[in-house]
Amino acid sequence: MDKQAELDKVRQAIVDNNVCPGLAAQATNLVMGDGNVDADIVFIGEAPGKNEDEQGLPFVGAAGKFLNEMLAEAGLVRSDVYITNIVKYRPPNNRDPLPDEKKAFWPYLLKQLQIIQPKVVITLGRHSMEYFLPDMKISQIHGQPKRIQFGDSKLVIVPLYHPAAALYNGSMRQTLIDDFLTVPEIIKKIS
Repeated sequence: MDKQAELDKVRQAIVDNNVCPGLAAQATNLVMGDGNVDADIVFIGEAPGKNEDEQGLPFVGAAGKFLNEMLAEAGLVRSDVYITNIVKYRPPNNRDPLPDEKKAFWPYLLKQLQIIQPKVVITLGRHSMEYFLPDMKISQIHGQPKRIQFGDSKLVIVPLYHPAAALYNGSMRQTLIDDFLTVPEIIKKIS
């Protein structure tokens, strides 16, 4: 299976099905994802911001620079992983994605994961965490791997704070780095 071709079909399905037309109308780009389609790790954020909308790539602004720093500290680079968001269009004024917007994009995110088949999904922030781990609070479970049923198989979810949180709250920076540095160990245990 050509994973990139399959992912391109998912992208086209979003356009053909006119998902979230209100968001699409004010967005510059549909921001699908970026990285290695054979990655062991998929990062899922919330929605694109201004820089992401302009460039059509996820996590290219300040939060993305911090994500790149954390990848480097863990001995990884962006080309080792796959990065996406639940919502694929930028919400106006960088507001949080609305529940119906997340719900509309959810099937497409699931299809991305089915195509890539990662060993670990790292959710960045509560918006992406809550679909995989409903009724849990990120403040209580950040950095703790959770195994969930995903279709016919199990999937390991590691909830992390969103990198942007560390940009606004310096004390969270080290927490996020510490949580992030456990990821290579988690992958070794799964393998």
